[in-house]
Amino acid sequence: MADLDDLETAGPALYTGRGDSGRTTFGRHGDVAKTDVRVAAYEDCDEANAAVSVVMAVGNLPIEVTSTLASVQNDLFDLVADLAVPLDDPRAVSARISESHLTRLERAVDHFEQQATDLSGFVLPGGTVAASLLYQARAVVRRAERTVWAAVEAHPTTVNPLCARYLNRLSTLMFVLARGANAEHGDVQWVPGASSLAMAQEADETERP
Repeated sequence: MADLDDLETAGPALYTGRGDSGRTTFGRHGDVAKTDVRVAAYEDCDEANAAVSVVMAVGNLPIEVTSTLASVQNDLFDLVADLAVPLDDPRAVSARISESHLTRLERAVDHFEQQATDLSGFVLPGGTVAASLLYQARAVVRRAERTVWAAVEAHPTTVNPLCARYLNRLSTLMFVLARGANAEHGDVQWVPGASSLAMAQEADETERP
């Protein structure tokens, strides 16, 4: 994994074998195990970005939603660039997640929740294709957030906690966008114990004379 601040164009051979030992050069953190929580955080955020790209590619969403998600993708690159450089590194960095990143997401949530109309209740992920993909992306983002928090706890002086807070806001935005994508057709509400209730009702009807 290359340092995002010093990334060079790859040569003809994309396979170097340098990671075959289970270790990698992770940005300015240096040589670390591929199982290091900081590497896991980086990779989970990369996966979150890929999940957002799928939503954009096949979700057939309105242009303002797609534009917002494109901006989110750029933010997620800022975020992994942040993770690749220790917070206490005195040298210049390509990007850091800041409070302004969070504020912009909060404004997006405030804007799009007006289109969702009803955010109450617990809903099953699904509905339209767009909503299903947004729910899936939200789940990936939430996993990435947990991994980044683990990295913050393990390396409190070198991992920026604003990265985890950004992902927390982003999962909220994904939820609001998913509810909005289902606004026309409606969400499927969760019914606690629905299967057992149906079985009990069936048994009761069978026992009736």
